[in-house]
Amino acid sequence: MAELATSSSEALTESTARRALTLACQQVGLPHGYAELIRIGSNAVFRVDAATIARVAPSLAHRENAQKQIDVARWLRDIDYPATRALDVEQPVDAEGRVVTFWESIAPETRYAPIRDVARLTRRLHDLDLPPTLALPVLQPFGAQGEPFPNLAAIPRADARFLRERLEWARSRFPSLPFVLPSGLVHGDANVGNVLVDDEGRAVLIDLDSFSTGPREWDLVQTALFYDRLGWHTRDEYVEFVDVYGYDLMSWPGYGELADMREIAMTTWLCRKAEDSSSIAAEARKRVAAIRTGSSRRDWGAY
Repeated sequence: MAELATSSSEALTESTARRALTLACQQVGLPHGYAELIRIGSNAVFRVDAATIARVAPSLAHRENAQKQIDVARWLRDIDYPATRALDVEQPVDAEGRVVTFWESIAPETRYAPIRDVARLTRRLHDLDLPPTLALPVLQPFGAQGEPFPNLAAIPRADARFLRERLEWARSRFPSLPFVLPSGLVHGDANVGNVLVDDEGRAVLIDLDSFSTGPREWDLVQTALFYDRLGWHTRDEYVEFVDVYGYDLMSWPGYGELADMREIAMTTWLCRKAEDSSSIAAEARKRVAAIRTGSSRRDWGAY
């Protein structure tokens, strides 16, 4: 199945991702005519046809994670948990120095589920027992000690230096936070943007990239942060989330520090994309300034 043994040295663009997608489609026997680009973020996401979505990861370094996503998706399918389904082909596929995975389309158009479904699916996920046949990494949202930090060359040096200092703090402090919820299976990026509605009106969990084991508080902090600091959820929405999930993270003494860490993670991700867009670079600088000064986050844009 592997077409190349080394990763591509070219940036992940629509053109380079499309070359990898075409070769991967040929390898698994899927049509490889025109595919619609949906977005380019950490991966390039294409609609191959009405029933199929493809994700192209930037390099072969992502292969282990891609295999994890396929394994998790097939386990969740087997236990009838409503999550994105991996296409029944031999995958992940190595092509053009990148990793391609294929998924069943949830719906022709993107519709986000209401907050009660986000809470319900998150709670249901947290109640699952991890099977012994599925090995998941331990949650380390800021990497392991000694790992290099992301390249932040697209933002001013002073901002990059400040953000690296905050990343260092988050990396060392995160494991010692006074977590109170049972540790176990976590989605890793649980928020309203990762729960979609399918053609039959059912809520479906997507984006299995960060599945891991660790403190469940990490899966709750974005919803709290979106309400509390960013204003992306109303008070009523947050109250409904708490009622359905059964726990209010904002009542936990470690909430403030964890929210600070989640902001750092969100901003670091954006800084890594800043070289691709002047508007993203401006948003990244605005976020770093807000974190540095403690000013309002209410003008942060959603990406």
